[in-house]
Amino acid sequence: MASYSAQVNVIHKKFQNAVKRANTKQALNKAYSVHKKDHERLLKKHLREETTMINKAKKKLE
Repeated sequence: MASYSAQVNVIHKKFQNAVKRANTKQALNKAYSVHKKDHERLLKKHLREETTMINKAKKKLE
């Protein structure tokens, strides 16, 4: 599994390529919308993993 930073870099590269290819405002808006959704999904997954890690650490301390 790739690190969070590596996954963010992949998302940004994909977004930058989409912006370069876009010829209309609509295409730019769609590229941003997809980029934002990818970011939100990745952040949610990342925070879920961190919460799980914290909960496991708390259980060890009990």
